[in-house]
Amino acid sequence: MSHNGQNVSHAELDVLRHSAAHVLAKAVQQLYPGSKLGIGPVIDNGFYYDIDTPARLGEADLPPIEARMREIIAADEPFRREEWSKAQALEHYARHDDNPYKREIIEAVPADEPISVYWTGADWVDLCRGPHVPTAGRIGAVKLLSVAGAYWRGDEHQPMLQRIYGTAWQTQDQLEHYLWQLEEARRRDHRKLGRELDLFSISDEVGPGLILWHPKGAMVRVLAEDFSRQAHLQHGYDWVFTPHIGRAHLWETSGHLGFYKDSMYAPMDVEGDVYYAKPMNCPFHIEIYRSRVRSYRELPLRYAEYGTVYRYERSGVLHGLTRVRGCTQDDAHIFCRPDQVEAEIARALSFSLYVLRTFGLSDFTAYLSTRPTEYVGEVADWERAQEALRRAIEAAGLGYDLDPGGGAFYGPKIDLKVHDALGREWQLSTIQFDFNEPARFGLEFIGDDGQAHRPYMVHRALMGSIERFLGVLIEHYAGAFPLWLAPVQAAVIPIADRHLEYAESVAAELRGAGFRVDVDARREKMQAKIRAAQAQQVPYMLVVGDRDQQAGTVSVRERREGDLGAQPVADFCAQLNERLAART
Repeated sequence: MSHNGQNVSHAELDVLRHSAAHVLAKAVQQLYPGSKLGIGPVIDNGFYYDIDTPARLGEADLPPIEARMREIIAADEPFRREEWSKAQALEHYARHDDNPYKREIIEAVPADEPISVYWTGADWVDLCRGPHVPTAGRIGAVKLLSVAGAYWRGDEHQPMLQRIYGTAWQTQDQLEHYLWQLEEARRRDHRKLGRELDLFSISDEVGPGLILWHPKGAMVRVLAEDFSRQAHLQHGYDWVFTPHIGRAHLWETSGHLGFYKDSMYAPMDVEGDVYYAKPMNCPFHIEIYRSRVRSYRELPLRYAEYGTVYRYERSGVLHGLTRVRGCTQDDAHIFCRPDQVEAEIARALSFSLYVLRTFGLSDFTAYLSTRPTEYVGEVADWERAQEALRRAIEAAGLGYDLDPGGGAFYGPKIDLKVHDALGREWQLSTIQFDFNEPARFGLEFIGDDGQAHRPYMVHRALMGSIERFLGVLIEHYAGAFPLWLAPVQAAVIPIADRHLEYAESVAAELRGAGFRVDVDARREKMQAKIRAAQAQQVPYMLVVGDRDQQAGTVSVRERREGDLGAQPVADFCAQLNERLAART
């Protein structure tokens, strides 16, 4: 990570932030005597500490705690490590600091294993593995962000603690940049913009995690899907459609009931037979492949589907479009001969990059996810598959990181994570190797030797979950979609009622040319209509008055550039077509 000339590794920042968590805990215990500490780990871009405080804390309590933290940092108090025996640690947290949470942690430690603690200054100690910075003065700039309730160990039957979130950076400049990013992220929050731009909603009557697409949001989705649908056809895919439910035996054969049942919805009884809502599309595509004998000459077969799947997510992790219970994947499965698999993986990766770049997402990190703890298949097959994926990433010219144990149970995978306009990382495209499902379902093709052979499978999603993808796009563009994706491309604004008929004729001409146009016929002042169109992130506002009506023109305003002057309607259409052709 680097900002304003400062370079520091993630590991160094973790140490700094963990040290800040200890300073936070010390400050709280000094300001609120009797507070009992839970745990205080590092998280992405910050830290938190769970604390059982005598009084409930609110946002107004954070500035005094933060001020006390700064005093400890300014005093440059040293961090000092000690090792205690289990008995010594239990005695301390029973006699000197009556803390049941720390005692519970200590009880889980083997009797002969030493327990490390860290002193902050000479008067305050905390159970901790470390490491820490040498002295508190090395922490740099800190900021407390929020406070929330959190059950001990995440168990709703346990006591509710106060979770105080904070962040820490080496310099004040870095902290201010991060706080700007947080504020910008709030401004871009797709849930907020979804309401303001009338894109989607979630209804308690329908159920949490289930998205209702409004006309404008649905239009963005249709445009995205239509582009992707045509691109798939151009890249040699065949489209298929499959049901939303399947018999239990199907999921037993695929292995989902054995490996994925906790994320599946409860079974349904249908005329005495057990069915499940599908969590994935792959078994259905496999059944299409199995519908008749296949020849080596047919392969590869590439089946694509906008398949809606249902996955049980706990209500606490649901988050707008980016974490849902019903999502539609631009899913595809490639059935190929063993000698084709490496080329198909490379082809799928190249296609993924093309699609993402077309949507304006061009900053990627690739992750190669390897064999998990629970897996099916032979280790030698996994290693060969992982090597094929690695070669595909390198051939595409991408840097990559390893994600040890992050593969699916049926094979390793490539994940493409995209950095948005704020530099945040999002998981989108996935390419997964699978040598297990073909075996489980007994897939075959007849080779040129006349014998039966087993194909390989590649699972592949480009946008991934379309809901999640559009949530990322909303935040990436702050709701100001590029012209080709904008649900309304132009708003025609008559200055007065006498211009309404001309405005409608302009709109009809533009719609006839294939553009998405609205007419603001409200009895509002022109400036109010312009502000409304800008608030809705409409790319172009076409103001029409007496002069325009007489000359057959429109006075063009662009949402960022402002007034572009009067143009004949035909010239404006030509300008739009030029931009649309380039998808700018």
